[in-house]
Amino acid sequence: MKEGSCRPVRHPATARLGVRATGAARDQAPIRTLDGMALGDLPPIEFAFPGPLRDQLVAAVLSGAKTSTSALVLGYERGNEPLPKVGQLLAVVDSGERRVAAIEMTEVRVVRLADVDLQHVLDEGEGHESSAQWRAEHERFWHSAEVRAELASPVSS
Repeated sequence: MKEGSCRPVRHPATARLGVRATGAARDQAPIRTLDGMALGDLPPIEFAFPGPLRDQLVAAVLSGAKTSTSALVLGYERGNEPLPKVGQLLAVVDSGERRVAAIEMTEVRVVRLADVDLQHVLDEGEGHESSAQWRAEHERFWHSAEVRAELASPVSS
């Protein structure tokens, strides 16, 4: 495979989420997690790219409908970042780059795309009714020009 090409749909990392705190208006005091940490102290987690899809996913996290997520292992590798760890707290970032909630990673696993089960699909809270439907939509996203460009970008240090 040549440099810059993309093999994104093979191994998504899936994670179970636990919402620990929810957001408030911009002018309010910093939101604190149950552990007393300010959201600004936590590493960020961004779902998709800023825009309607991110807004939908963040709303699903805040409502409790989204308790699971997936990402490409390749994205972590290209970004020189470790996979999330069980127990890790992360600040959910909305399309306005505001930290609006804290989530806790309650499970992290790496599976082949073909092995993502229906329970995970349903727990993602995006309205998919089958694993096949979930795979097709995620493949479209992971093969999008935005994702390909992000994966091809050099890592800044």
